Amino acid sequence: MTRAVAADQSARPARPARPAAVATTNADAGADAGVLLDLHRRMVRIRVFETEAGRLMEAGTLPGFLHLYVGQEAVAAGAISTLRDEDQITSTHRGHGHAVAKGADFRRMFAELYGRADGYCHGRGGSMHINDLSIGMLGANGIVGAGIPIAVGAAFAGAYRRDGTVAMAFFGDGASNIGSFHEAANLAAVLRLPVVLVCENNGYAEFTPQARHMLLTDVADRAAAYGMPSEICDGMDAAAVRAATLRAVERARSGGGPTLVEAKTYRYYDHQGVKGLRIPYRTQQEIDAWKERDAIKLLESGATAAGTVAPERFAEIWAQTRAEVAAAIAFAAASPEPDPADIARDVYSV
Repeated sequence: MTRAVAADQSARPARPARPAAVATTNADAGADAGVLLDLHRRMVRIRVFETEAGRLMEAGTLPGFLHLYVGQEAVAAGAISTLRDEDQITSTHRGHGHAVAKGADFRRMFAELYGRADGYCHGRGGSMHINDLSIGMLGANGIVGAGIPIAVGAAFAGAYRRDGTVAMAFFGDGASNIGSFHEAANLAAVLRLPVVLVCENNGYAEFTPQARHMLLTDVADRAAAYGMPSEICDGMDAAAVRAATLRAVERARSGGGPTLVEAKTYRYYDHQGVKGLRIPYRTQQEIDAWKERDAIKLLESGATAAGTVAPERFAEIWAQTRAEVAAAIAFAAASPEPDPADIARDVYSV
């Protein structure tokens, strides 16, 4: 037995060199008009949806509360634009943007926020549980870090089926402190699973700044502990996010295993809602400084100055999206309340 073990160990491949994070620069992020319009459309759809959802919540029209994605649109748009329809994603408590970028139906999303029967979860799940398996959206999640092992499981299933699919997990800087992140990252690396781990580092774990919950400047550095490559990109530049995640997706799809992509971004609104609990943990100057680098404005101004896209094309996207969101809100408001007779529907144990 001892000889057999020794023989197996000597036959193992040499341990790979310790990987280091790579920084994606603007020079890596060139994109043509078609790509820029796609990124813009995804970001605008998220921005308009979230702005209206926030307005409805603050007015008391929607039950419960929302974790809004305004400011972080470039991450979902850039990352998900690299995926195929059959690829799968897992999301977070701040999950509307991921669902929209993956192609979720505005009407069913708003109906779910209204708690109506036509919602994605028939009005039972609300904001933090929207999912649509038909488009590869495995669900938002109210538990911090819980989507990461689910994405790794989806990647394992894809590898087992050999169907060429890739899974992508979204999570925040705070979630990288959670045990599920480390366990899932280690398993993904050891099994060389086709999964991309996207850390949306907005600088805060709810109300706690990054410097007070970890001693690292870059979450991407954590990938090295698992022999996993990583990239850091500007999370306020959709083209830069796309460039970084595209390399990670291509690596995963070709059998190269997982990658950790860290996107440095910022949320404009509070942890929950628009005004939140009014706890003064950020300065207005900080918020305004990040808004100066708004991802949508950055893309519009850059593409217009370069002559790549005419400003009228961007205006059309804004107008079309606002009309679609208005129609979706009207649909949701008219949707029926859930029938109490269906209370046991989709309940597996009583």
